This record gives sequence, C-alpha cells and structure tokens, in this order.
Amino acid sequence: MSNSVVRIENLVKRYKDLIAVDHLNLDIKEGEIFGLLGPNGSGKTTTINCLLSLLTYDKGTIELFGEKMAPNRYDLKKNIGVVLQNVAVFEELTVYDNIDYFCSLYVTDKKKRKELVNEAIAFVGLQEFTKFVPKKLSGGLLRRLNIACGIAHKPKLIIMDEPTVAVDPQSRNNILEGIVKLNKEGATIIYTSHYMEEVEQICTRIAIMDRGKNLALGTTEELKLMIKTGETIMIEAVNLGTETIEDLRQIKHVFHVSYDGKQVKIKCSGGKHNVIRILSYLQEQDISFGRVFSELPTLNDVFLEITGKELRD
Repeated sequence: MSNSVVRIENLVKRYKDLIAVDHLNLDIKEGEIFGLLGPNGSGKTTTINCLLSLLTYDKGTIELFGEKMAPNRYDLKKNIGVVLQNVAVFEELTVYDNIDYFCSLYVTDKKKRKELVNEAIAFVGLQEFTKFVPKKLSGGLLRRLNIACGIAHKPKLIIMDEPTVAVDPQSRNNILEGIVKLNKEGATIIYTSHYMEEVEQICTRIAIMDRGKNLALGTTEELKLMIKTGETIMIEAVNLGTETIEDLRQIKHVFHVSYDGKQVKIKCSGGKHNVIRILSYLQEQDISFGRVFSELPTLNDVFLEITGKELRD
C-alpha cells in the first residue's frame, strides 16, 4: 500500500469571498477504502469535483496514479468510476442498456463490453431486472443500477458519494458488501457518507473535513485516541440532587456530567475501573439506580468533538 493513487497538495478553491477548500492536503494509497467525512458545506463535494477536473481551482496540485490531473487527461479519467448521491441514469433505457452505455464511454470492443456489463449486472444482483426501465425499480435497486453504471469498466479508483442514501437496510448491506468486494478485487475507493457506522465498518482510513480543511486523519482507532472522551457511562436514576451531580463531577477521570431527570450521562477521559468508582460512590451514598450502560467512543463522538457539529445536519 505504498503507491499513492490520489495526492492533493495545498488545494485552494474560492467562490468569490467564500473559501470552499482551504489549503487541503490528502494522500490516498493504493488499496484503501478512504472515508471522507464532513458536515454539509465542509468542502467534500468541491474537493471531489476538483479531483475529477470538473472544477478549476485557485491553487495547489492534484495527482492521480502519480501523474498530474487535468481536464484533458482522458487516459487518467478512464481509470476512474464515479457513483454520485443523485442517481444518474437514462429513464428511457433498460437496466442492461444503461450499463452498456456508460461502459461504452470507456470500452469500445463490443465483445469485451458485453462481458463487463454482464459481470456488473451479476455483481450488483440485477440479473432478474435487465429488461426493466429505471422507473420500475425500487429505490434500492435503482442505487444498485447507479453503482453498476459507475463500475462496469473496472476502474482502479472509485469515488462513491453517499451511495446508500434512502435505501432499505437489506440494500444497504448489499451495497457495503459490494464495496468491500470491489476493494478486494483491487479498486481503491473514496467513500463519503453521513452514516458513521458504515464508515467505521468499511474504511481503512478516514479524513474529517470542515470549512475546507482537513481537521483529522487516521484509522478509526487512531481518531478515537485524538479525543478526550474515553468512555461514556449512562445510569438510570431518578431524583438525583445537584449535590450528587457535583460529587460525580469530582470523581477521577470524569470530565462531563449531564442529567435529564431519568438518566445521568458521565463522560470519562480514559482510565480503568470508571464504572466501579462511580457505582461505589452511589452505593456509599445509598442512592438507588437502575440499568447501567458503558460505551467506548464511537466515530460519531470523534466527529462531534473535533468539529463541534452533528454529522446529520
């Protein structure tokens, strides 16, 4: 995994007074599933459009497969597949003809193309729907068609922008399994999503963007080590007084306590035996409590602490 498939250095993109991408650096290695996270307006889509040479930019360099990317570099573009959030297919063409059309943009040999189209159909599980037109497909099947159109020509780099938006859980699982399979077959994948659990499940490394900058970069585990939250403990308890809440705040490793009248939420910064210390205090004070939950930090906790925002905004 030493070869860079994508190298972005010092990228700046302005729209009049707005800086959409602000001196961004990214290095994506061959064989990665690279997660690109950010709230709405963080610069993710602008970065992808610059990467594809669909947008001009003010400053910086973009290299794909070790060579400088430019609008006329069709030799580089033929190795890229794009699956956008908005389904982009022809309504008047069948499933088969849609995939064949998009594949024909890269592969002129009809015999070879037929093989590739049939492989793509099998890959996304649309064998029973080849003669259907898009409006006859469910949302999940339409997403699968969208993916097939983007990957039929066997690209080395696949950019997937929110490919599982508004699909049922079964289709989502099929899509995620498909992405992992594509990766195992040799494709490097850039993956953007608003679903943290997906990113945590499939991505080898993750960049968190906001306001056009790369705020954090690493594996899921590396990102979790960057934040203060080491463990979150939730305890069901009613009628806790302000004095009790204040005492909980003084316990070793506790840095945040919130209480809604039914459940107390306690955030701890690392340390072992946090639950034991907190429950011992409650028992010593003869305070009754119900169920106790303990959670290690999630990618959502990382995102919230680093950006100060919920991802689904």
